[in-house]
Amino acid sequence: MFTQRLTDAATAIQAQLDAVLGTLPTTSIVDAMSHATHGGKRLRGFMVMESARLHGIAPLASIWPATGIEALHAYSLVHDDLPCMDDDDLRRGAPTVHVKWDEATAVLAGDALQTLAFELVTRPEVGIGDVRADLALSLARASGAQGMVLGQALDIAAESANAPLTLDEITALQRGKTGALIEWSATAGARMAGADLSHLQTYSRALGLAFQIADDVLDVTGDTETVGKATGKDADAGKATFVSLLGLDEAKRRADALVTVACDALSVYGTDADILRDTARFVVTRKK
Repeated sequence: MFTQRLTDAATAIQAQLDAVLGTLPTTSIVDAMSHATHGGKRLRGFMVMESARLHGIAPLASIWPATGIEALHAYSLVHDDLPCMDDDDLRRGAPTVHVKWDEATAVLAGDALQTLAFELVTRPEVGIGDVRADLALSLARASGAQGMVLGQALDIAAESANAPLTLDEITALQRGKTGALIEWSATAGARMAGADLSHLQTYSRALGLAFQIADDVLDVTGDTETVGKATGKDADAGKATFVSLLGLDEAKRRADALVTVACDALSVYGTDADILRDTARFVVTRKK
């Protein structure tokens, strides 16, 4: 059931992205935006739609913020792949935007995807003005200098630091870089319904950390063809990760423990939250 729901959501989100981008003028920037938004698990958009379903919000409303978070995530990947950042040639099994086009196109396509994200989460179909404003404000905070961008900046600073980061420092870094958008996604449905966020915040914070630990594990155990991007880069760069600090087995145990925390946080929702529980389990067993 989980796999089918994830596939269905990914298909719907992709169709929505294609439809939105299809209304824009045909330019190299729009072509690059389209390239950047194809492929991937759509996990963040899926969590938006599942958290909305949990609160009685119809897919016709939740598809817009689900599409918005995927546009914003795509922007972050386009910029993250740039030579001045992680300098990656491959993303989702395809050439990165700056490789397929050039760096200027990649910067502009990322900029356009970021602004498109806010347009999508504030569509009239999403709900009343207060709801749309809250989604936009919370997304700005999650993606900016107190969320994802902060985490990325800390990550870059760590590369030139004299000493590797400690476990607490890596945890704080990843709560911004990876966890902030995951938290926004998992709580979006509660925001749309004007409901209590606390249970989904606990769930998503544990899930976000488990997601990053799983990424660190895949960087060690995965292969480029399966993962869809370069692997082994963290070890080659001597970068501190959950695996380098905890060891592979302990990192896996830590991720499993976080999944248990995430699932327990959903007890208030009963069996209605089983798909979100399956999402947490999927995060630590995925191969890419």
